[in-house]
Amino acid sequence: MKIESHRDLIVWQKSMDMVVQIYQLTTNFPATEIYRITSQITRAAISVPANIAEDHARGSSKNDYAHFLSISKGSLMETETFLMLAVRLNYLSLDQANSTLSLITEISKMITSLRYRILKS
Repeated sequence: MKIESHRDLIVWQKSMDMVVQIYQLTTNFPATEIYRITSQITRAAISVPANIAEDHARGSSKNDYAHFLSISKGSLMETETFLMLAVRLNYLSLDQANSTLSLITEISKMITSLRYRILKS
């Protein structure tokens, strides 16, 4: 299948799924966290597919694309960190977070693989 748009990338699609899950998980965070962890985790999560899309749309060099993928991976790890912090703060249980944590692991592997293939080509 030819990739014509960032929307064709499975890693982008899964990243969008993760963002939706993060939004769903944060709906029950305390109101006092709206400008703290809730804001941080949603911004980090949104940054993952946004950076994948941004450089794919630019059609820039492979080094630039690899750089944007690296930024996406950093945002993904931020998301994971904030999610684990939310578990530690008892804003949600590990059971509630597990599905999203598994998705984060999967996306991380996909970004690493895509970045490697781009740099190798």
